[in-house]
Amino acid sequence: MSKIVVALGGNALGKSSAEQLELVKQTAASLIGLANANNQVVITHGNGPQVGQINLGLNYAAENGKTAAFPFPECGAMSQGYIGYQLQQSLQNELHKHWLDKQVVTVMTQVVVDQNDTAFQNPTKPIGDFYTKEQAEQIEKEKKLTFVEDAGRGYRQVVPSPQPQKIMELASIKSLLNQDVLVIAGGGGGVPVTMSDQGLQGIPAVIDKDSTSALLADNLKADKLIILTAVDYVYVNYNQPNQKALKSISVKEANAYIDENQFSSGSMLPKVKACLSFVAGGPNREAIITSLHGLQDALAGKLGTVIHD
Repeated sequence: MSKIVVALGGNALGKSSAEQLELVKQTAASLIGLANANNQVVITHGNGPQVGQINLGLNYAAENGKTAAFPFPECGAMSQGYIGYQLQQSLQNELHKHWLDKQVVTVMTQVVVDQNDTAFQNPTKPIGDFYTKEQAEQIEKEKKLTFVEDAGRGYRQVVPSPQPQKIMELASIKSLLNQDVLVIAGGGGGVPVTMSDQGLQGIPAVIDKDSTSALLADNLKADKLIILTAVDYVYVNYNQPNQKALKSISVKEANAYIDENQFSSGSMLPKVKACLSFVAGGPNREAIITSLHGLQDALAGKLGTVIHD
């Protein structure tokens, strides 16, 4: 039996609730197979596009006098709830289809960050939809938001992305795993909170879900961290004539590629860094980065980038 953390990319879940539900249904079959092979499984997921859409919609309503202004941490919690709902429902339907007696639970997860993290002075986490340069400049001017070019795919709003320090619901997640429950946790990297004299308080930011997934996997002493995204492999010289898929690399090799600036900060870099953090944290650990549809082939060693010590 292995303990596995599987991280689903927010961008790989589609651009609308309906598209996401269809993609989640397709993914559920692979995830059920993983859970049914006597593994303890925790599923995490991103929320970049989703939290941006929620925040944009609620801000638009507030600006037009339809609702009160809505805090950003609550937008993160909303995205965690609705993505978790669709994942949980799809997994439950798949379990029922195969006559498997297993519970699925979504844990609303808070993650402690340092309010003095330098990320709050340097927003880098892309959220929401992609825009042209002209559209982004217009929104920046009108709404005082910050946009950056994201891996050649267009311009996106960026928000602070502090490092995760502590997972508040860790004991509950461990308890559920020990009861053979399939757990969905750390959605969107968790709702960022800080510790104060008044207790926990939400703070406007989006924690990178891969960083939280690596921290969760390390805290759980997992055997494997699997990051599912939109591509089959991690590539060097990406989108160039000499593009090369990386199939198996060591921590040392991965760090050398990072030094060469081979990975985009808005795309693959945080995924690779999260894998390195997890693999370096203990013996006999393995991390895999591959596509959402390629999970079964990746588990069979036929697809994906494996990072090892």
